[in-house]
Amino acid sequence: MMTYQESIEWLYSTQQFGIKLGLEQARRLLRETLSFPRHGVRVIHVAGTNGKGSTCSIIDALARACGTRTGLFTSPHLIDYRERIKVGGLDIPEDITARYLSEFKELVSSWDHHPTFFELTLAVAMRYFREKKCELIILETGMGGRLDATTAVPADVAVITPIAMDHSQWLGETLEAVAGEKAGIIVPHKPVVCSPQEPAAHCVIEQEANESRSPLEFITEPLTGYTINLAGPHQRMNAAVAIAAAEKVGVPLSFDIVQQALAKVVWPGRFERIANSSIILDGAHNPHAAEALLATWEHEFPEQKSQLIFGAVEGKNADKVLAILCSMAEHIHLTPINSPRSLSAAELEAALPKDSPAFTVHESLDAALEATQSSTTPTLIAGSLFLIGQAKARLSCQNPPPPSSQ
Repeated sequence: MMTYQESIEWLYSTQQFGIKLGLEQARRLLRETLSFPRHGVRVIHVAGTNGKGSTCSIIDALARACGTRTGLFTSPHLIDYRERIKVGGLDIPEDITARYLSEFKELVSSWDHHPTFFELTLAVAMRYFREKKCELIILETGMGGRLDATTAVPADVAVITPIAMDHSQWLGETLEAVAGEKAGIIVPHKPVVCSPQEPAAHCVIEQEANESRSPLEFITEPLTGYTINLAGPHQRMNAAVAIAAAEKVGVPLSFDIVQQALAKVVWPGRFERIANSSIILDGAHNPHAAEALLATWEHEFPEQKSQLIFGAVEGKNADKVLAILCSMAEHIHLTPINSPRSLSAAELEAALPKDSPAFTVHESLDAALEATQSSTTPTLIAGSLFLIGQAKARLSCQNPPPPSSQ
């Protein structure tokens, strides 16, 4: 059997197989690794462009507050691969991860088409959830929905968070096309809970639900009357969606249980304040998420600017994100990311708007952090979850995550 480190190195080597949308391989892997859910296990499947992870985390917190044994699958991780797979709020142990991956490596060695990093990770998660006898599984899509590997798992409730343009090379060049892919998680005759959407996306989701004869509930009002341990007005809408989804699978919620869950819920890298510092981390990496970040900043720091440390990966409309974030920046610090998909310093500089505040191009995140140390202005690190993972590791003196494209 491989050690944990050996198993992770092997898994990361599978990123060479890239991203492959489709369900046949995922279904085969789940079947041959005995990873499909047991009969009676409830599954909530969450797709969308922004707010997926926060919504999944809130659903998980609500269910755990009721004593439900939960399995939570999200991506990407920030520092430790095991963050992607949790049971009862705790990361999957290293020894179990190594055991599963050792078994899976032997299994797929003779396959004509090698499973991807994401498909293997999903199989690890589902096998663990089955072994731990989880009662409720919450799955976040990796990309899209219709052909995302997570859709190979039969779901009881589909949740669709706000949809915006993202991953256009895979999902389509129009909002309608992207919405069609996300709405592909809808299961015939199973309920759908949906965040407010742009009119074009709203129509596509409504049509898909009608054709599938799936009861559709659009959540139109944010949650009020509760304290939420997640910053930003948008999190109140995420909470309202999460509550509706939890109720659809029979989670017995009361005022006290909801309050207990929301007061404790955490989701790292989303307007996360670093203890004993004036540093805030936010993984906003597309224009829609940047708008939410701007609203949160203005709510939390009215009349105050930031020292903005920014890095991005290709295909994320960095120019549009920067155009939004520039309005809250006193000075911008551009830095490449430890990812093969990182934009170079020159590409980041070219993405700045013409009316950008003063900026500095740094060769590394460490250099950018050092440049902001003496400032009395809060530091905001944003632009990519890969960058946030690097920053969290650096600020907590942990080993940085290995370079990743997924």
